[in-house]
Amino acid sequence: MKKHVVFFEVEGGTDKGPDGYRPDTLPMLKSLRKRGWTAEVIFYADEKKDEIFERVVQDADAYVSRINPGNLKDESAYFQLLRQLCEFGVKGMPHPDAMIGYGAKDALVKLRDTPLVPEDTFAYYDIASFKKNFPKSLKKGERVLKQNRGSTGEGIWRVQLASDSEEAEEVSLNATLRCTEAKDNHVEEHTLETFMTFCEQYIIGENGMLVDMPFLPRIKEGEIRLLMLHKTPVNVVHKKPAEGEDAFSATLFSGAKYRYDSPEEWGGLVRSFLDSLPVIMERLGGYNLPLIWTADFILDTDEQGHDRYILGEMNCSCVGFTSQLSLSENVADEIISILSEVESMEQLNNR
Repeated sequence: MKKHVVFFEVEGGTDKGPDGYRPDTLPMLKSLRKRGWTAEVIFYADEKKDEIFERVVQDADAYVSRINPGNLKDESAYFQLLRQLCEFGVKGMPHPDAMIGYGAKDALVKLRDTPLVPEDTFAYYDIASFKKNFPKSLKKGERVLKQNRGSTGEGIWRVQLASDSEEAEEVSLNATLRCTEAKDNHVEEHTLETFMTFCEQYIIGENGMLVDMPFLPRIKEGEIRLLMLHKTPVNVVHKKPAEGEDAFSATLFSGAKYRYDSPEEWGGLVRSFLDSLPVIMERLGGYNLPLIWTADFILDTDEQGHDRYILGEMNCSCVGFTSQLSLSENVADEIISILSEVESMEQLNNR
C-alpha cells in the first residue's frame, strides 16, 4: 500500500470553517498521520478534473468524499471522476453509486418489502403517475411527501385531508388539504389540485422524484438517528419535535430538541438494523457500506401492539460529526482496517 488517503472538498459552502475546510476534515487527516499514514485535502473543481485524476491514481490508496453535492456546479462530473478512480483501483469511500443509492429517497421503495419500510410506500418519477396515484394513497390516511433534493426538512410535507365531500376510491381534486412542511412546521391549506401542481417542482429536473409514505404519529416521540462508521454504530441522536399540534419536524431549525445517546441504550434497534445490513447492501446495488453514514428511524406499532422502528431515510453524501471530533480517531482506524482487508483479499486472489 501507498498509505496515502485523499480527502475531497470543494471551495465555498456553508459547511466550512474560517480556515476554508469542513471542521471535521483536518482532524481525520491528523488522526491518520498519527498512525504513520499520509493524507491530504484536494479541492475539487471541474476544470481540474483530469489533473486530479492523474494525481490521485498515482499517489493514493483511497479517497474520502467530504463534499455536499449541493455545493457543486455539476454533480455528474464529480461522480464521473469518482467512478473513474474506483475503476483504476482507488478505494472509494464511498463509491459514487453507493452515495446515490443510500442518499436517494427512493431507497425506501427498494426496501419496502422488508420490516424496515411500510408496504404502502411509493415513488413518483413523473408528474402523470403522481397525479394518478397520490389521490388514491391519500384516501387511506395521512401521508408524508418527500422530495429527493433539499435538506433540513425543505420539501418534506405532512399531508392531512381537511375536507372531502365525495365517497370514492380516491380524494377529489377540490378537497381541502392541511399541509405542514418539516422545514419549520408552518401550515398551508390547499386544494388537492393546487397542492399537486405545487409539488411538480420536486419531480422535474435531474434526479427529481417524490416519495409518498404513511405519516407515523409516533414521530412526536422523536426521530432516532444512528450514526454509522462503516458497519458499526458509534452514536445515536434522539431528535424530539417541538411541542404543538402540527409540529412533526426533527430539525434543529424547527425547534426540535436533540439528545445524544450511546448505541448500547438502543440495543434492540441497533441489533435489528445490523441484521438488516446484508439486505440493504443487496437492494441498494451491492456496494460496500459507506464510511460515514446515517439511518433515521421513527417509532411505530405493529399489529401485536409491539414497538417497531420504521426507516425514514439514510444519508451518506457528506455526514458531519463536528459535535464529536474525537471520532476522527475511530474513522482513521476504520479507513486503515478497510484498506488492509482489501490488500489481504488482493494478495489471496493473486496466489
